[in-house]
Amino acid sequence: MGVSMHSARRGGRVAVVVVAILCPVGADAQLRQPEAPGGSAPRQPVRAERLMVAAAHPLASEAGLEILRGGGGAIDAAVAVQGVLGLVEPQSSGIGGGGFLLYWSETQRRVQSYDGREAAPVAAREDRFLDGAGRPREFMSAVASGRSVGVPGVLRMLELAHRHHGKLPWARLFDPAIRLAEAGFAMSPRLHRHLAQEELLRSDAGARRLWYREDGSPRPVGSAITNPAYAGVLRAVAARGADGFYTGEIAADIVRAVRAQPGGDLSAEDLASYVAKEREPLCGAYRAYRICGMGPPSAGAIGVLQILGMLERRDFARAAPQSAAALHLFIEAARLAYADRTRFIADPDFIGVPVGGLLAEGYLDRRARLIGERAMREAPAGEPEGAPALAQVPETERAGTTHFSIVDAAGDALAMTSSIENVFGSRILVRGFLLNNELTDFSFLPSAHGLPAANRVEPGKRPRSSMAPTLVFSADGGLRMALGSPGGPLIINYVAKTLVGSLDWGLDVQQAIALPNFAGIEGAALIERGSRYESLRDELASRGHTLRLITLTSGVHGIERVPGGWRGGADPRREGLARGE
Repeated sequence: MGVSMHSARRGGRVAVVVVAILCPVGADAQLRQPEAPGGSAPRQPVRAERLMVAAAHPLASEAGLEILRGGGGAIDAAVAVQGVLGLVEPQSSGIGGGGFLLYWSETQRRVQSYDGREAAPVAAREDRFLDGAGRPREFMSAVASGRSVGVPGVLRMLELAHRHHGKLPWARLFDPAIRLAEAGFAMSPRLHRHLAQEELLRSDAGARRLWYREDGSPRPVGSAITNPAYAGVLRAVAARGADGFYTGEIAADIVRAVRAQPGGDLSAEDLASYVAKEREPLCGAYRAYRICGMGPPSAGAIGVLQILGMLERRDFARAAPQSAAALHLFIEAARLAYADRTRFIADPDFIGVPVGGLLAEGYLDRRARLIGERAMREAPAGEPEGAPALAQVPETERAGTTHFSIVDAAGDALAMTSSIENVFGSRILVRGFLLNNELTDFSFLPSAHGLPAANRVEPGKRPRSSMAPTLVFSADGGLRMALGSPGGPLIINYVAKTLVGSLDWGLDVQQAIALPNFAGIEGAALIERGSRYESLRDELASRGHTLRLITLTSGVHGIERVPGGWRGGADPRREGLARGE
């Protein structure tokens, strides 16, 4: 599979790829650099001539760069980065979770997308998250249980992508993570803070040995953390490939740990039969650019393209950058996109997702006309062509995720978003890694008002996600940006905001990432607490918005092409770093 640079718009709908004509970049390229949240000094972008890694922890960025320096390609570096992130950022992602990967081949001029999303066990049924009275379970009780664990997919996905694009031997790619796991790494402030806030994980004996002191408090910031059990798992995977994880003793330990928890029904057969999938990437036009992302079961690309498509139709470029008028348009477009996401998007192997209808020009025209000078009282789901009759049910997705972007010496690039769902996932630790709770991304209610929920639990099904790894191309077909973010359902907002900052407001990638966050979702307009956008509160309220000032912790890590090489940016809200040379 893959998307060439020569596909086009067909039949009035957004085809898999859209060719756009060149138009100028948005108006104000002289905006002052946005401040980092909390008033700290703004981060500076990182420049590089050939190689670049932007990831959520400095040790992960360094591991990826080590592989690139050694002749590895972007996929090789991704394996190393994920291996290290599972060690140093265990609250966000790891080999016990899943992810989505978008890959660009510079020589083949082709985009490919890989689906490593977790799958429900064969024994799963649609009432999985209902209690004995037929009511949805309390979220955290569902998370910290065996019923939340899906079959992990990230290793099978990386193995598939490496088979297609790897340059170095598979076994070599785990060396950085194995070294760190055995020699030790320093407890970071962010991991320490999450451990201090966490209550459920402390009851696990293995977790206490790894991260806590005898009195139950987290080990101090800077203390050395070793994880020999995790190193042993990586050695097995290095030697046997992903089979070393999905079959044999490691798989048996995973099954045993899950089935020891309430509702656990994962089987050895579920693990052994898991298949990562190459799916058709989803691409569309925004002004002069072609934007590619992950299609269903992710809602990421559909949501981003819908938001941008509606903004283009509402003359977003005429609104003053970072003004209340601009935020109003963005928030309203996002609310409409999220209404469609909740109703229509799920695993395409189980339901007909109306992708073409959701991105059709006429449909986006109609949706954009709903955006007026005042906020909508309710943002309804639309009626795209080809949509089945489906229920609108409440959102359950949460935010324990990571993202990294990589460019190698050949110009090949990737954007990969990886997750275990909630912070510390299901809280089930096996051989030094945490298992996901991704099945709580399914709709807890399987139906409503006599209609099925698209994202209801079914055996073998993959839950809907908002992960949005994204690649942006210039009108000449060259790669311009690679980016993505963690953030649960808000990922779509974070990625679209960064694209607006770069493509419309003329900011560099670091400035666009650091822009204060704003978002539209369900019935509310969200503004990042403590940011300068709080000054827009009264004007937005006068437009009818129900405002919430909250912490909006994105984790965007992006790379953009510049004359003579690349420029990388890391989100100041987290501890990541861009590294290159």
